[in-house]
Amino acid sequence: MALLSGATLAAAAFLLLVILYHVSNVFRYFVKFTLFLILSLVFATAFIPLMIFRPMDYRNALLPAWGARQISKLLGLRWEMRGLENAVQDSGCVVLINHQSAIDLLVLAELWPKLHRCTVISKKEIFYLWPFGLAAWLWGTIFIDRLNVEKARSTVASTASIIQNRKAKLCMFPEGTRNSGPTLLPFKKGAFHVAIASQTPIQPVVVSRYYFLDSRKKIFNSGDSIISILPPIPTKGLTKDDLEGLIEETHAVMAKEYASITEEAMSRHALANKKCD
Repeated sequence: MALLSGATLAAAAFLLLVILYHVSNVFRYFVKFTLFLILSLVFATAFIPLMIFRPMDYRNALLPAWGARQISKLLGLRWEMRGLENAVQDSGCVVLINHQSAIDLLVLAELWPKLHRCTVISKKEIFYLWPFGLAAWLWGTIFIDRLNVEKARSTVASTASIIQNRKAKLCMFPEGTRNSGPTLLPFKKGAFHVAIASQTPIQPVVVSRYYFLDSRKKIFNSGDSIISILPPIPTKGLTKDDLEGLIEETHAVMAKEYASITEEAMSRHALANKKCD
């Protein structure tokens, strides 16, 4: 009888959670982000025993990236990738992506196996957050000391050599902070310094606005997003004197594409909802 009562209570509690998930935006928001964070950590570190045999190798990240794509499915997120024919093939490059949320990690998981030889820059404190820091080092993350300006500049400068010698694709978020607004924020200069120093192209990648995610209103629904890989912008022959012009050119093409694919994604969403009604 006691077992029956326990099972009944458990079933009732589960049913209540299911109902809350479907009727409460706030509850669903926190459930989804909790799942995202926990599973991201699990998939990032679970493959360490396999990754340890080839340290600092970008291919190590293909395993966590596979796991992250399973997270997208679980969260009800679908990514449509366009412009793969524009991807830089014969050299390294600086990949610039608009930054909207922590779930941009799932965008990187889509790009990693498509662009090849990808890597990222992270503050050195992340390295000490083991086991995640160890995993990040194993898949080739470049760690910099942001509190030490001179050392950080030196590290970023040496990154130019890594891009050239390894034909690496350095993924960076030029806005410098998360932005879920209708337009892109002004771009920081760091990524452009690296691109000019390495004399390799900038590969703009634009992701449509996450209409399904709103951190202020605590909304996290299922949804679709478009990932658009734009033609590379050459930097060969450019110097520091060309920095501002390069930033303006890159921002202009990315802002235009952001507005276009965001309008398309939101129109498709509105049409789908209309059909359901």
